[in-house]
Amino acid sequence: MTAIGFLKGNLVAEDYEDDVASDPLIDVLRSKMVIEEEPRYSKEYLEADKRSIANAIQIYFSDGSFTDKVEVEYPIGHKRRREEGIPILIEKFKTNLATQFSNSRSDEINSLCLAQISTLEETVVSDFMNLLAAE
Repeated sequence: MTAIGFLKGNLVAEDYEDDVASDPLIDVLRSKMVIEEEPRYSKEYLEADKRSIANAIQIYFSDGSFTDKVEVEYPIGHKRRREEGIPILIEKFKTNLATQFSNSRSDEINSLCLAQISTLEETVVSDFMNLLAAE
């Protein structure tokens, strides 16, 4: 995952497919990485009151220089960062709708889903499924 992030600048679902994993550049980068377990991360992941999904990265360059160590205890998407994560999730949802539907259909589906309590929950399932059917 880290190697793909370095190569592409992001990580999407398709990056977990076999054809992406067979890219030789990924193996080149992986061969240069040193992975070390931080015991505290493993311990806190199992603590029911914490459930941290911590990770850290520090990059060392061939000239001897290095970056600061960057640590994230709760990544975007973790329930403790819900407020930050929801807008990003909505943008991902819109982006993915746009790959399958026209702008007007995408907007209609998005609006319906955002109005969950007042509209979506009142929508007949077959009507919602018709919106999701291919155009």
